[in-house]
Amino acid sequence: MMNSKILVIFFFLVFGFHPSFGQLTTYEVDELADLTISKFNVAGIAIGIVKDGKVVHSRGYGVKSAKEKETVDEQTQFGIASNTKAFTTTALTILVEQGKLSWEDKVVSYIPEFKMYNSYITENFNVQDLLTHRSGLGLGAGDLMFIPPGTDFTIEDILTSFQHFKPQSAFRTKYDYDNLLYLVAGELVARVSGISYEVFVNEHILNPLGMDNTSFRSSLSINAENLSTPHLLKNDQLIPIPHFEQIGNSAAGGIYSSLDDLCQWMMVHLNQGKFGENLGQQLFTAESQLEVWKIHTPYTTYPGGRYQMHFSGYGLGWELIDIRGNMVAHHGGLIPGMASKTILVPDLNLGIIVLINTSDEFGFSPVEAIAYSIMDSYLGLENYDWINKTHNQVQQSLYETDSVTNAVWEVVESANSSSIAIQNYVGVYIDKWFGKVEVFSKNGELWFRSYRSPKLNGKMEFYKATTFAIRWEYQDMNADAFIIFGLNEEGIAKTIKMKGISPEIDFSFDFQDLDFIRIK
Repeated sequence: MMNSKILVIFFFLVFGFHPSFGQLTTYEVDELADLTISKFNVAGIAIGIVKDGKVVHSRGYGVKSAKEKETVDEQTQFGIASNTKAFTTTALTILVEQGKLSWEDKVVSYIPEFKMYNSYITENFNVQDLLTHRSGLGLGAGDLMFIPPGTDFTIEDILTSFQHFKPQSAFRTKYDYDNLLYLVAGELVARVSGISYEVFVNEHILNPLGMDNTSFRSSLSINAENLSTPHLLKNDQLIPIPHFEQIGNSAAGGIYSSLDDLCQWMMVHLNQGKFGENLGQQLFTAESQLEVWKIHTPYTTYPGGRYQMHFSGYGLGWELIDIRGNMVAHHGGLIPGMASKTILVPDLNLGIIVLINTSDEFGFSPVEAIAYSIMDSYLGLENYDWINKTHNQVQQSLYETDSVTNAVWEVVESANSSSIAIQNYVGVYIDKWFGKVEVFSKNGELWFRSYRSPKLNGKMEFYKATTFAIRWEYQDMNADAFIIFGLNEEGIAKTIKMKGISPEIDFSFDFQDLDFIRIK
């Protein structure tokens, strides 16, 4: 999950003027965290740094909950969201090394009910295709099956949903980030191993590495006394919100972990799978590490700039770039109220992890600014003032976004809806993968509700022509949407299309993939 804004800000910042500082001291990292808390008004932060096989910094800042005010420490669990994907690829790596499957094996060989958008893709979709965001599907296709949380979709629904999506690019030719295929990867781990994804990861990764303070969303109660609370920053107020509910399995973003555990996780990758006393144990081989850290799906690369980049792309659960001649593996993670960033620089034997328990309604959290500030210091680059520059860019982006959305609601406020024949729109509509929704009348007004995603409900307000705007009752993220009706010759609604109102809507709200037809 989640927002392309972070990537946009990253590319905006790395190509500008950079005004040297050596590696940050503990005091300077503390100052960096304190500045972030005050500048962005976040509740809590945890920062871990490993260098040359040692943990050189592991410290929490701020509070686990704005309500309870207990402080964050190195054992506090945060949701790491999409940084979970590297655990999923490691689980599959272990199965490959056990000889139980190969990267080129076809998914349908293990999951016969798995079905893509045509028979050729279904028959040729292999294990690595699940992990590399090159399926041909559009950005975030199907994410509405799990976001907003609280839907009743199952892993069985997900396995057969892909046949209903229209491809946006040719198979294996273009990068478009997805989450659902990682849930399929989690199911693949279960089918091949004979145990659930969560049990496999626990037995084959967490236990060997001594990651005793890492758990899954379904079992958070085992360490509830040191669990950070997700917060929504709205109107400059910190609002505690519920933990995000995962569906199917935890493979796309369901792991919660602490600084101490994640430092061990970073070191096993920096040590090419070796861990333990004198690195005497092996989780996976160096050959497997090369496969995971090989670009399988290239990005568009902007050469040069501050980091003198030449390539970028996605490996297996990791994003890969070169920075000043150093290969860098990194990944971000975001769920409502929780954000994380991992950076590994193998040439420097350096790992950085940043965890934050706050995001705004547009899905932004300043994990990137902290992580790149620390990385730059180890690269010997001059101070770029990431925190202040990112803050300024975010404020500008929010201003531009607000101007667009405010203009929509101004039109709604001034629109004359007196001539709208409400009964022409009332009815039940169905989409092939998302299921039924209902447009109904309540107190003389039109309302919308989804049968399978209960939090997608709200009042419909007339905008223009046959288009209405919906302000959802769910407001943990800004996902308000247009609903566009197609009418027959008698003016009766027969179809529904949807799209987000905000230009910065999180890509997981893939309203554009919905195609409703009236059935009642």
